[in-house]
Order: sequence, then C-alpha cells, then structure tokens
Amino acid sequence: MVHLRDGLIVEIAPQIESSGIPVIDGGNRYLMPGLTDMHVHVWDAQELGLYLANGVTTVRNLWGQPMHLRMKESIRKREILAPDFYTSGPKLTGPDYHGDDNLQLVSVAEARKKVASYKARGYDFIKTYHGLTEELFDAIIAECRMQKMDIAAHPTAAIPYAAHLRPEIISVEHTEDIVQQALNYQLDTAGLDRIVADYASFPSSAHCPTLVVYYNIYRLLTKERILEASELDFMNPLIRMVDSEAQYQRWSAAAKSDSLLADKILAQHRFHLLAVRKLQEAGVNLVAGTDAGIGITPAGVSMHQELAFYREAGKSPFEALKTATVNPAKTHAFLANTGTVEVGRKANLVLLQSNPLIDPATLRKPLGVWVGGRYIPREQLEAFTGHARDRKNLLPSALRYAEYLLRER
Repeated sequence: MVHLRDGLIVEIAPQIESSGIPVIDGGNRYLMPGLTDMHVHVWDAQELGLYLANGVTTVRNLWGQPMHLRMKESIRKREILAPDFYTSGPKLTGPDYHGDDNLQLVSVAEARKKVASYKARGYDFIKTYHGLTEELFDAIIAECRMQKMDIAAHPTAAIPYAAHLRPEIISVEHTEDIVQQALNYQLDTAGLDRIVADYASFPSSAHCPTLVVYYNIYRLLTKERILEASELDFMNPLIRMVDSEAQYQRWSAAAKSDSLLADKILAQHRFHLLAVRKLQEAGVNLVAGTDAGIGITPAGVSMHQELAFYREAGKSPFEALKTATVNPAKTHAFLANTGTVEVGRKANLVLLQSNPLIDPATLRKPLGVWVGGRYIPREQLEAFTGHARDRKNLLPSALRYAEYLLRER
C-alpha cells in the first residue's frame, strides 16, 4: 500500500490503516514513478494530455514563450490537469544566427539583461542555442551564476564542445551534436571516446540524447506519404502545417542532390546508439528527451520510441527506465523529489498492466496516472488522446506564436 497526502508519498507498507481515505485497488498490477521527458516543445494544452496518456508526468519545455508562463500559472492553480511543467526562456543565440524561432543577442549587456528578465518573469531555466559567440556565452554563464538560473545547452560551434561541461549547465542536448559539432560530421570512434572521457570527468553534467527526433529524418526520407501518417494527427495543427511540411520539403530536396543521404542519416543514427552505449558504460547521467512537438515527433508516444532506442543501444530495460525517472531527479533542484516511489517524493505515479522490465510496451497504455497525488483513470487518459487527435486550434496557435514574435523578439 502507498499512502498519498498533499501530493506526496507519506507512507509505504504492506498494510496501512485506510479508514476514511479513498482507496484505489491496483489489482496485483505494477506501480512505478511517472516518466520525465527532459526535452519537449509544447504548443497547446492538448499536448499536455497526450503526455499524461503516455505515462509522462513531468516535462521540460525547451523553447519558452509567453504562453508557457500562462500555462504554468494555470497548472499551478489546478485549472488544467497536466504534467509538472517547467520551461526555459526563449532560445538565446548570437547576432548572425537567424530565424524567427531564436532570440539573437547582439551584446554582452543585452545577454545579461535577458537572463535577469527571464528569471524575474518566471521562466525556470535558460536555454543556450547554436550561434552564440564565446563572449555572449560567457556573459550568459556569468549572469546565470548570479541569478542562480540553470542552463540547458544546445551546443554552439563557437566554443569547444567540452567547454559546455561546467557547473552552470545542467544538461547538454542532442547526441547528434556530438557528431555534428564535436566530431565535425565524422563517425569517428576515437573522437567519440575523447568526448565520453570529457563527460566522465565532469559527473555533474547530464546528456540528453533526443535520438527519436533525429531518426525521424530517416523516416521523412524513406517512408512514403509520411505526412499522412495517423501519428501526425497528434501534432499541433500549426506545427503540422508549417514545420512538418517544411522539414519534409527540406529533406526531400536534399535527397535529390545526394542519392545516399538516407543511408548516411541511418549510419549517423546507429553511431548515436554507439555513443549512448559508451556514455552509459562511462557512468554519464543520461536523461531521456524526445524533442517532441516539432517535425514529425508527436508528444507523449515518442517517449516510448526514445526508450526503445536506449534498449537497442545496449541498456537493460531497468537502465532505460532510469533515464526517464531517477536520472532526471539528479539534475535540476526542481526535479529532486521526483523519479522514485519512496516516502517524501512527489506522488507522480503510473499504474501498469504488466511488469515494464519484462514488457516495456505496457508503458504505452497506463491503467492510471497520478500527478501531484491526483488520480487520472484510463478512461480520462483515453479522452485526452481523443481531444488531442480532434483539436482544431490552428488559429489560436498562430496568434500565440505571433505574440511570441512581438513580445520576445
């Protein structure tokens, strides 16, 4: 028996006095911590329901916008039922890295001012992005140290890859950037060993692989009529119309000039699996992230594919589950009381039909989910899935994105 009170686990015992307390009978099934997706892009409340329906009880949003601050407040007030939700501020880049999805910084003073303003406005951490110069990167680091703000780093090519391993940076994102930045697009095992050694020598740094989003490039190149796949019904309508289509066109055009492109993408994906195995063997803290919400990577269900890739890389089912439970709890302070079923931890839990160490597929259909002690039965989880599939919110999504462009850029 597991006793929950005020959103926490307060007692675990073979038998607990339950007079006057509602009891949910688990029916000899399996209880485990809810999953954490450490790298997502959230566009609407329906995606939050998809995460819950797939047993994900905590998400870390890596592209903060004003709508996410309102979302945080609605979750805090219990106006919407959602995973624990944490968000970075807007992506910080350098002056020459263009794109309306980025915040281009032009000076050290501006870099420091942005970090301070994001802290004051309620963003949970900072995301540094490709394109930052060394001077701007150092300024962000210094201001985050002063503001006590954590950083999640998408590596920037202006500094050595290993320079991202430092106390202020909680996690370094994307195994693909080990290849594309640290190894200059070479599938170099000796170079990989050096990077793994760098991580191992800095144990406070976590690595977030996001293997599934890269593998989906291969699917874009090889799966016929991929944009008509039923799984894309769960993408936000604006993202499906704009980003999914743009990525398909980009990679289709690239394939016309390189007949071997799909083979190259698959070879790099397999090298990513090798990198994950070597990082695991070196004791590096690996935290599961999917980059869901962009391209053709839908919310929630993509976590199961990500964990499957970790098992393919050589992790045991137990080690794979740790990347989405106890390992994230070793990163940010705001995640420290998650990830295990023990007294004092947050009551973010998943009830499963069978043992996930034997049958990982059972994670795809939890019988029930608890977030902060609130129980969500299977029927409600299925309703969340239906709402996400049937949503028609293209215009509101476009207006929220326009707000981001007007306010943040």
